[in-house]
Amino acid sequence: MVTELTGSLLVATPVLGDANFARAVVLILDHDESGALGVVVNRPTAVPVAEVLPGWQPFTTAPGVLFHGGPVALDSALGLAVLPGQGDEEPLGWRRVVDGLGLVDLDVPPEVLAGGMADLRIFAGYSGWGAGQLEAELGEGAWYVVPGQVRDAFSAEPALLWRTVLRRQGGDLAMVSTYPHDPTLN
Repeated sequence: MVTELTGSLLVATPVLGDANFARAVVLILDHDESGALGVVVNRPTAVPVAEVLPGWQPFTTAPGVLFHGGPVALDSALGLAVLPGQGDEEPLGWRRVVDGLGLVDLDVPPEVLAGGMADLRIFAGYSGWGAGQLEAELGEGAWYVVPGQVRDAFSAEPALLWRTVLRRQGGDLAMVSTYPHDPTLN
């Protein structure tokens, strides 16, 4: 049986061997028996959104750059936005993931959603797992699964998000937040 993880955060454990996900914080956007899809929310690039999607640049949350969403489909863009106060309504060009957080159809003119958006981030690529793949990685201890907060995807300090998310969990996970980047230098 698959436990629904949509809206949760996957936080890379210090022992995760995949360089694509070292100290990554992944927001799970969709999860079911066929697999999972998410975006790494703590990897800004140096590429301004204006270079790829100029119409969306004025609406992006600082720092206004593309974020590296994961190793899959790096030539594609995925928009994530907060539209507070939508209730059960899903406006044209937006699909709810959890609470007021949803995916943006970047082919829709930005002005359609601009008035209602509180935050917007654009991700190049995504993180994906086939059926049973994420569950196997969880069984190997590669990820901590923690509750996500809508603000995590729009952190003003994405470089600190790995530590911040672990620290707020308390207990042993708060201790893991102090794990050095290179323990051999400790």
